[in-house]
Amino acid sequence: MSSHAEASSDEPRQPVAVVVGGGLAGITAALALADGGMDVTLLEGRPRLGGLAFSFKRGDLTVDNGQHVYLRCCTAYRWFLDRIDATDLAPLQDRLDVPVLDADRNQLGRLRRNALPVPLHLAKSLATYPHLSLTERANVGRAALALKGLDLKDPALDERDFGSWLAEHGQSERAIEALWDLVGVATLNAVAGECSLALAAMVFKTGLLSDPGAADIGWARVPLGELHDTLARKALDSAGVTTGLRTRVTSISRTENGRWAVEVPEGPDTSGQILTADTVVLAVPQRETYDLLPDGALDDPERLLGIGTAPILNLHVVYDRKVLKRPFFTALGSPVQWVFDRTEASGLTEGQYLAVSQSAAQDDIDQPVAALRERYLPELERLLPAARGARVLDFFVTRERTATFAPTPGTGALRPAARTRAPGLYLAGAWTSTGWPATMESAVRSGVGAADAALAAQGRPRGHLFREAA
Repeated sequence: MSSHAEASSDEPRQPVAVVVGGGLAGITAALALADGGMDVTLLEGRPRLGGLAFSFKRGDLTVDNGQHVYLRCCTAYRWFLDRIDATDLAPLQDRLDVPVLDADRNQLGRLRRNALPVPLHLAKSLATYPHLSLTERANVGRAALALKGLDLKDPALDERDFGSWLAEHGQSERAIEALWDLVGVATLNAVAGECSLALAAMVFKTGLLSDPGAADIGWARVPLGELHDTLARKALDSAGVTTGLRTRVTSISRTENGRWAVEVPEGPDTSGQILTADTVVLAVPQRETYDLLPDGALDDPERLLGIGTAPILNLHVVYDRKVLKRPFFTALGSPVQWVFDRTEASGLTEGQYLAVSQSAAQDDIDQPVAALRERYLPELERLLPAARGARVLDFFVTRERTATFAPTPGTGALRPAARTRAPGLYLAGAWTSTGWPATMESAVRSGVGAADAALAAQGRPRGHLFREAA
């Protein structure tokens, strides 16, 4: 691996930065630093970029490890898509429209918006939502207004759980299942009773109560690897970033002249070297960050180990015929959560390939494939009548046991800012203090935040532009 950041007795003409970690946070930090005029090297231990939003080959299929979506209010991720020239490959809905199928009642409802201002943009949809009673619909409206009035800067919100707050505001178990958790589990990776009120309020205020189009859904119509690896690497190359894959950093330390030494051992793509930099961005998970942090970088580094993790399970089913007409739907009265048609994106030419995304999957994450098949295939047949006569050509599972940080009450106080106490050392990752849950948006925001702090310390202008969500 060649590098612009090799040790030298002469001060480099440009400030030098090393970014450790090639997920969305690291890619973003590297691009923003390069756009700000720094000489950047990005190091990633895996043989690809993209972190936990990636693709792989299974026979003739190109498979995403899990279904990832974003919303119109995700302004940082939208900037990222534009920056890597991928906006057209991950389009947004014209307007929010979510089919919600109740398996027990065999009834289809829809959550959709119109062009009226907030909160009237959802009023018609809520008034006709068949999965709640008239009283429950009215109570939902009152709870939404109360939620809109919460101050997201109030630290007390982080100590409370969302479920108890909903109960105090007249939300029935059915309302929580059919509406609040329908959205919350997918975005927060936790049920309401196990989620910080601060994070839940942020999601609902920003996504549903800020702008009529804020919750319109977007997702990649091509494999994620085409975006987060292929096109991201092309953008990094064009920006002049040196990218080292299969390159795991083992330590970072201060040099005698106050710069940073980043140690890279010998490996398949490296000969072993120490890179010297003015700026280091650690864009790796919290436990790996803890292991790499030098003494004194954080007041209480043990807090990082207090940030828990939560799993996401994805089930992949290939049928011999088309069984789902819609691009996606979500389910009630069933263990099935969200189902997406990934046929075209995967390259499948005959039959249909469905991806079933299961968040907050603690009960299922370690179940054998045979047990998951026995549980979920009958559920898909119950939800999709066309599947009852179809032959299953393939059924496989992808598991991300530490897919996100756990958004439990009190977690907000544990999440560190981008700046550390060590000059020139910054942190990035969806788990850092972005104010967002563990989403692609949070990851990109963290990378931008770390880059902004580093560029400011070097007296350089910000190298990016994205509009904050309302």
